[in-house]
Amino acid sequence: MQLSDDRPSSMNLMIRIAAALALATFVASCGQGQQQGGPPAPAVTVATPVKRTVNDYDEYVGRFVAVNSVEIRARVSGYLDSIHFNDGQLVKQGDLLFSVDKRPFQNAADQARANLEQAKSNLAFTESDLARGQQLVRDKTITEQTFEQRSQAHRNAVASVAANEAAVRQAELDLQFTELRAPVDGRIGDRRVSPGNLVTGGTGGNTTLLATIVSLDPIRFEFTFDEASYLRYERMSNVGNDIASRGTGVEISLKLIDEKTFDHKGRMDFVDNVIDRSTGTIRGRAVFANPKAVFTPGMFARVRVPGSPPYEALLVPDVAIGTEQIRKFVYVVNGENTVGQKYVTLGQVTPDGLRVIKDGLAPDDRVIVNGLMRVRPGAKVTPQEQGAQPQGQGGGPQQKPN
Repeated sequence: MQLSDDRPSSMNLMIRIAAALALATFVASCGQGQQQGGPPAPAVTVATPVKRTVNDYDEYVGRFVAVNSVEIRARVSGYLDSIHFNDGQLVKQGDLLFSVDKRPFQNAADQARANLEQAKSNLAFTESDLARGQQLVRDKTITEQTFEQRSQAHRNAVASVAANEAAVRQAELDLQFTELRAPVDGRIGDRRVSPGNLVTGGTGGNTTLLATIVSLDPIRFEFTFDEASYLRYERMSNVGNDIASRGTGVEISLKLIDEKTFDHKGRMDFVDNVIDRSTGTIRGRAVFANPKAVFTPGMFARVRVPGSPPYEALLVPDVAIGTEQIRKFVYVVNGENTVGQKYVTLGQVTPDGLRVIKDGLAPDDRVIVNGLMRVRPGAKVTPQEQGAQPQGQGGGPQQKPN
């Protein structure tokens, strides 16, 4: 009776063990199936580098300066009579700006002309008197001394006429100086003296400043660069044996502080002959057309100067560049669709958003340009080919990295 009672419990135990073994086998087989299938390789976009002829560029900050800057000062002393311009307006060469009371100078000119006529009348008398004396001295009617006196009087009359002619020219010049006209085209500043005030003229240092004019078109842009850059530019200019030009005539581009691209074109026209001892820099200058008078003397801007001869380079979208501490790298995909990492030396960014790669990349490398966050070196990927064009990366060129 006891054996028959233990037999059902043994069978139940065997059934539970068999069920546990079956469950474990099922779970293991499910895990193995998942492991064998695994997640799919991430899809990435790859592109081969673009080959292009490029230049390196250096960027500098400088200021605009006027080609001509003129101080309008009184040439003669007198009372300021009238002003013929509005403060800050554009003026043309020859435009009337200021008028000084001309009545005293008109009187002086009239008096000088009268003195000239008197001197001419005296000259005519001495000429006829000298002519009569020549015949009389030949006839021994007058002495040699009397003839010499008449000759001296004639010479004095000639000198008097010359002196009075000079006095007339000076008086007319002073009369002309009562009208001050613009010596150059440009923009005039504000008036420094109001009508009715006495202004001091002449050539001394205490003459009265009335206004200033600065020319606007063309306009110059001055900036400084370091000694190393100067040597590099000099060697570039000497490649063509054009030693005398010292890099002048090179086309450069410029952008204002509120602009994103270097759209304004100009040319170098001057490089200074000394390097500043205190800063170790040398001054350069370029000329830009300014037909709309947007560029103003004293305004800041950024200029871009060619920093190397043209050379062939490989370019990739700037978004493909990764950073590892101070090193730059790109991810590339090999023939087995495995990700690799290549450290590269960067150049400038072009206006269309491509980055120049100076070293570390081969022309046939497939560079990952999209999906960088989903990959790591050694991982498998599913590459999709695409041309190495910028992905919405606009903007102007940047300065060459150091």
